Amino acid sequence: MFIVSVNYKVSLDIIEQHLAAHVDYLKQQYALGNFIASGRQVPRTGGVILSNMENREVLNAVLAQDPFNQNNLADYIVTEFVPSMTCEELEFLKIPQTPKGA
Repeated sequence: MFIVSVNYKVSLDIIEQHLAAHVDYLKQQYALGNFIASGRQVPRTGGVILSNMENREVLNAVLAQDPFNQNNLADYIVTEFVPSMTCEELEFLKIPQTPKGA
């Protein structure tokens, strides 16, 4: 699983000019099952995307399609982590543990 921190490099008025294309991109990635949550940072200096893609290289290729990335409007920091504990509603995110001795 990956946490993607999207940090704006330009003013919000420029971000707003590309926001509709960015939202379309997000909708496409949700439809493909690549993203599971996203939203704005507070204060509005960028956004956060949660992705359950299995491969960092493929995720990087997907992020390269973001209009914010294509227009050099944001930097992307990708953090990979393995969920070992979740609330009941998010159990599907946990990676099955290999039993000892297996």
